[in-house]
Amino acid sequence: MTRDDHQKESKTREESICPCKSRAIYGECCMPFHRGKAKPDTAEQLMRSRFSAYFFRLTDYLVDTTHPDTKEPNLKVELEKTINDINWRFLTVLGSSKGRKEDKVGKVEFVAEYFWDGEPQELHERSRFKRYKGMWKYLDDKG
Repeated sequence: MTRDDHQKESKTREESICPCKSRAIYGECCMPFHRGKAKPDTAEQLMRSRFSAYFFRLTDYLVDTTHPDTKEPNLKVELEKTINDINWRFLTVLGSSKGRKEDKVGKVEFVAEYFWDGEPQELHERSRFKRYKGMWKYLDDKG
């Protein structure tokens, strides 16, 4: 792929609807989080940006947004082993509790649809989020 092709692909991605299904374009939704130009204000924004990171296979972002209390030392290696095996397709946020700008903890319930080995699958999770040094981090799926 030439440099021009890469720039066109990047521009197309930036102008496309965000995979997190917020109905905003990626360049104004999750991309600023992925590129470190902004931080999620809410637990739901972080959860959506993490879904988009799985969609685009951004392992560094997934590692960086995992809370240190639950981050496994080999998380990046494990993600890199499996991230290309799953094709994330659709996200539905079912609800959230707390997790707003003024909160320190929050929960988000969602269903994420994906393909694994060509077969459609579904992940239904109640994620917990907790602030760490002022920023939202993914804690676990024990919500």
